[in-house]
Amino acid sequence: MATSPPYPAYPPYPPPPGTPVGGTRRHTHWWRRRWVRYGALITLLALSGLVILALVREQTGTEGFLVGLGLAVLPVPLLIAAFRWLDRVEPGPWRNLTFAFAWGACAAALIAIVANSFATRWIATATADPSSADTIGATVIAPIVEESAKAAAVLLVFLFRRRDFTGIVDGVVIAGVTATGFAFTENILYLGTAFGTDQLSGDGGIASVTAATFFVRVIMSPFAHPLFTVLTGIGFGIAALSADRQHIRRVLLPFTGLLLAMGMHALWNGSSTFGTYGFFAVYAAFMVPAFGLLTWLAIWTRQRELGTIRTELPAYAMAGWLTVPEPFVLGSMKARRLAREWATHHGGRPAGRAVAEYEAYATSLAFLRHRGRRGRAGTDFVVRERELLNELWARRELARPALAYAARATAPPPAPPPWPTYGNSYGQASPYPAYNPYRN
Repeated sequence: MATSPPYPAYPPYPPPPGTPVGGTRRHTHWWRRRWVRYGALITLLALSGLVILALVREQTGTEGFLVGLGLAVLPVPLLIAAFRWLDRVEPGPWRNLTFAFAWGACAAALIAIVANSFATRWIATATADPSSADTIGATVIAPIVEESAKAAAVLLVFLFRRRDFTGIVDGVVIAGVTATGFAFTENILYLGTAFGTDQLSGDGGIASVTAATFFVRVIMSPFAHPLFTVLTGIGFGIAALSADRQHIRRVLLPFTGLLLAMGMHALWNGSSTFGTYGFFAVYAAFMVPAFGLLTWLAIWTRQRELGTIRTELPAYAMAGWLTVPEPFVLGSMKARRLAREWATHHGGRPAGRAVAEYEAYATSLAFLRHRGRRGRAGTDFVVRERELLNELWARRELARPALAYAARATAPPPAPPPWPTYGNSYGQASPYPAYNPYRN
C-alpha cells in the first residue's frame, strides 16, 4: 500500500508580491513564556556561580584564585573559536553557547566539587584507607559525576532547543563548549592550589608546581575535557538525526556516548597510576589519536553538511524561492563569506547581518528537507518549512545582490577551447594551425 511522503514532494511557490509574511502568535501560559524560563535559568546559574566562586576562593585563597584565573583563561578563547569555526555552516545562536559555557563553569563544576568531595570522604571513612579513596574517587567517581553533570547541558539544549540541535556538529559544539567551561573552573582550582603550594615551599620558576600544572593542563591537554564530553555530544547528535518514532535509538545513543565519555575520562585520570611513564603512554597512544580521529569526524561532517545544502536547495530554486546560483553559493563557505563582506561594504553592518541570517535560514531549510526526504521529519515539518521560507522571503532584497556577486566571484574560469592555438604572422592567436608547405 503506497503512503504519502512525510513532507510535500514539491516546495510551495512563493506568495504573490505584497503578501505579508509571518504567522499568527499563539497564546502561551505564563510558565512557558520566554522571560520566565530565562529568568529562572539565569538565577540558577548565577547562584551556582556565586557558590562555586566562594568554594574555589576558600581552597586557593584570594591571591591563588587570581593567579589561577589569569592562567586558566588562556586556552578558553582558542577552544571557543575552534568550536565556533566548526559551527559556521549552520551557526547556532550565541545564547546556546553562552548557556553551555555557563553551565559547565558554574552548575556542572559545583555538582562535581560537592559530589566528588562527599563520595571521597565517604569511601575513606568506610574503608579506613584515604589513599585508596583518592584513587577510587579520581578513576571511578569523578568520571561518572563530571560527565553526567556536563551531559545535562547537552540534554537540556537537545530537549528545549530542538530546532537548534539538528545533527552531529551541533552535539559536538554544545558538548565541547560545556566542557570548556568546566575545564576553565577546574583549572582555576588546580592552578590556584599549586600556586599556594609554591608559596608555602618557596619554589618558583620552571621547577615550581604551578609551572608543571600549567604545562600539563593548559599546554599539553587543554582539549581533554572537551574530548571526553564530545563523545556524549556525538551520541545526542546521531539521536537528533533519528526519526521521532525511534524512541529506543534516541535513548540508547546518548547513553552509549555518555558511557564512552566516562570510560575515556577514567582512563585519563587513572594514567597516573600506571607507573612513571603511564601518563605519557596514555597521552601518546590514546589521547592524541582519539583527538585526531574526532577532529577528522567533525570536519568530515561539516563538509557533508555543505554537500547537503547543494543537494536539497535546488528544489526551492525551481519553485522560485531562491535564484538558480544560490544553492551552490550557500554550499561554499568561501562564497558565503564573500556575500557577507559585499553586503557589509555596500549596505553596512545591518545588511551584512541580514545576509548572514539568510544563509543560516537557508541552511536550516536544507537540513529540514533532508530529514523529511529520509523519513525523519517531525509532525511540524510543513509549519517549520513555511517559517523558514518566510524568513528567507523577508530578506531576499538584501541577500540576493550579495549572493549574486559571490556567485560571479567564485564561478570557475571558462574552459579552454578543445583545439590548440597557434600564432599567426601578426602575433595574434589563431584557432587554426598555421599552414606549412614544407611539413609532411
